[in-house]
Amino acid sequence: MFESLRQSLNDLLARATKPEDRRDVLARMKDTLVRARMGVDDLRAGLQKARAQVDAERRELETVQRRKALAEGIQDAETIAVATRFEQHHAERVAVLAQKVEVQERELAMAERELEEMTAEFKRHAIGAVPPPSTAGRMADPLADETGESALDAIDALARERQR
Repeated sequence: MFESLRQSLNDLLARATKPEDRRDVLARMKDTLVRARMGVDDLRAGLQKARAQVDAERRELETVQRRKALAEGIQDAETIAVATRFEQHHAERVAVLAQKVEVQERELAMAERELEEMTAEFKRHAIGAVPPPSTAGRMADPLADETGESALDAIDALARERQR
């Protein structure tokens, strides 16, 4: 019921922002955006490094497996035991590093989505557009009565009546 009034008030307040304040807010948003981009670049670099580690460890595992096969060919029990131990070590390391790469990929994807959202919000503010209200993320008002009227809406209505 009061959503259209509240939206109109928010629009009015957003347009009533002083240009100096608006420039300051935009400068802070831009600084945050630059830092976020740097963070995403760091995540990308970390992911590249982790992928390189996985590749190197897989090559080591293949080398150990070849050496183990050669030792089995000449039936050298001591070398087979050492190669088996190193094979297990490298296989475990490959598995851990592969999980690390997977997690870093998901983290990078999440950071890129957040960066896109921040960039879009910055652009909306830079051109003076008011961001759309987010009613989907609103929590239910624990003080709402049986009719669903919010306690905050009721307080706002009382304040307006008092002013009249």
